[in-house]
This record gives sequence, structure tokens and C-alpha cells, in this order.
Amino acid sequence: MADNARAKRLADLIREVVAQKLQRGIKDPRLGSHVTITDTRVTGDLREATVFYTVYGDDEERAAAAAGLESAKGILRSEVGRAAGVKFTPTLAFVADALPDNARTIDDLLDKARAADAKVREVSAGAGYAGEADPYRKPGDDETDDTAE
Repeated sequence: MADNARAKRLADLIREVVAQKLQRGIKDPRLGSHVTITDTRVTGDLREATVFYTVYGDDEERAAAAAGLESAKGILRSEVGRAAGVKFTPTLAFVADALPDNARTIDDLLDKARAADAKVREVSAGAGYAGEADPYRKPGDDETDDTAE
């Protein structure tokens, strides 16, 4: 359990250091203010770190940001090593976070569901019950069949 806490602390430190370095220290124009570090995960042996990021822009900007992060990987890793003070600085792998795309898909599906609900509401606005309003039998409402006599 202590290893998990240590990995979590290191992951948080890596996220902060990488985000700060991208904001202030890297002069690469491909890594502008549209790159956001969303999460970082470190393996249990503290040897590898996966840094998740999002890029707000089109596919061309996403590809440029991925190339920029790949080229700045060495600088970022050395900065993490300096800040962490660990025996072995973890290798960094940058992965585009799918969260914004998933959120956009969910929003689109919710919009479709709202539109379908509105359509059903319009169709059923003047509709009545197919039978009686209360289809359940109540005590004392015994039906007698007078035609059987």
C-alpha cells in the first residue's frame, strides 16, 4: 500500500512539473497554451510514467502537439528528475486523453435523446388513454354477467 501512495505522489509531481514546464519553459510553438496535462500514472516500480494530455484544436494541431511532446520528452524527463530527486527518473510516455472526445459523444447522444423526448411529448400532447383512466379493479366493483341467466 505504501508503494501505491509513493507512485501516486510521484505521478502528481510529474503532472505538475510537466504542466509548468510546458507553460513556461518550452519554446516549441507546437506546444502552445492549447495543450493541457490531464492525468499522470506511474507503474508500481516507478520506472515508467504515462502522461495524459488534451489538445483543444483540430486534428492538425493534435498531431503537431504530439510531435512537440515527443521532441521535448528528454527535457521534460530531466526536469522531472531534478524535481523528484529519485534514484531512477521514470521514462515518460505521452498519450492523448480520449476524455474530451468521449464527453462530446455523450453530449451528442444526450441531445438526440432530448430531441426524441420532445418529439414524443409533442405527439402525446392531446392523446388520451386507450381504455379507462384507471384500469384496475376496485373492491365493490364486482362485475355480474346478466346474460348468463
